[in-house]
Amino acid sequence: MIITSLRSKIRVVFAITLLLLGALFIFSIKYDHAITEERNVAQEQAISHYLYNYYLKYGKIDEAYLEAQNVSLITDKGMVVQIERFFKEKGELKRYAVDTFHLKRIIIINNDRFKLILENKNKPKFPLKRALIFSTVFLLIIVLYLWIMKSLNPLSKLKSQIKTFSQGNLDIECKSDKKDEIAEVANEFDHAVTMIRELLHARQLFLRAIMHELKTPIAKGRLVSEMLVDEKNKARMHSIFERLNLLIDEFAKIEKITSKNFDLTIKPYRMSDLLEASEDMLMIENPKHYITVEVKKDYTLDADFELFTLVIKNLLDNGIKYSTDKHITVVIDNRTLKITNKGEALPEPLENYFKPFHASKRGLGLGLYIVKSILDIHQMELRYTYEDGKNIFTVV
Repeated sequence: MIITSLRSKIRVVFAITLLLLGALFIFSIKYDHAITEERNVAQEQAISHYLYNYYLKYGKIDEAYLEAQNVSLITDKGMVVQIERFFKEKGELKRYAVDTFHLKRIIIINNDRFKLILENKNKPKFPLKRALIFSTVFLLIIVLYLWIMKSLNPLSKLKSQIKTFSQGNLDIECKSDKKDEIAEVANEFDHAVTMIRELLHARQLFLRAIMHELKTPIAKGRLVSEMLVDEKNKARMHSIFERLNLLIDEFAKIEKITSKNFDLTIKPYRMSDLLEASEDMLMIENPKHYITVEVKKDYTLDADFELFTLVIKNLLDNGIKYSTDKHITVVIDNRTLKITNKGEALPEPLENYFKPFHASKRGLGLGLYIVKSILDIHQMELRYTYEDGKNIFTVV
């Protein structure tokens, strides 16, 4: 498992530190026990030799010596019988044996002179000072961990603010009055958000001002066209001004999409109805002359009507514009929409055409950028293939 989160890395570091500290404490306790055990073994052997020599010399057991060594003589007959049975069952009832019986360290000395059962009361003492030191260090590490994790809380808040910002909400504030590095990053990000908000606001005002100024001459042009006597020219002028008006409305939609300031109205629509509405948006005479529609299997799609028809309209417009015979074929089948035209293959990968203002000889290079932006909102994708001299764009 690869650990990528900063919090997870800190947790792992502190967890390993605490485990090592605990292991060191346990090792020190076991080391003390081992030292005490060696000391007890040496003491017990020395006691055995001393008692044997003392008995040979004086014919009795030096009980004062045993008491001085914190060793007591067991004389209770019932206890003696139990201890002998215990050692016998373990096969340790020999001339000299040491074992633990009922949490007591028992020594059996059985030689040709005497037989003794002793209890060694020398037990390892609990290392209170060492435990206090280790406990203090343990608590200190815990406090440091909590302190560091608390200092990372502003980072979580900053992450939440950045996520909100990425979703198009520019009304965020993440200033910090602290002096650490996280506060510096938060303040710089807040400054960047403020600058971006001001730039977007200025851009929106600029675009809206331009569109408003364009609306006025278009309206005047439509009024003037009404004065034309020739009905054919009048209809043509109407069509031109209607086309200009539609383009301004599309620019307004594009501005809202790119600024993430568009409320979707998702409803179910049949793909054939969306295609028909898109054909009307092209505002071309006799669309069937340019577009052949094959509905193999119609289907219902949840989409925003205005935005999705703009997607299809741009794909149809591009298909007609860049085809060699000014004709395209549209196929609706199996939850896909395919738009095919004859022409040269795209010289660059499709992803390059998703960039705004991509180099184009016949337009601003915004068509596929708009298509990609709207399809992303609908969680759909555009695919491209080239087969038998035909470009095939598929909305999946």
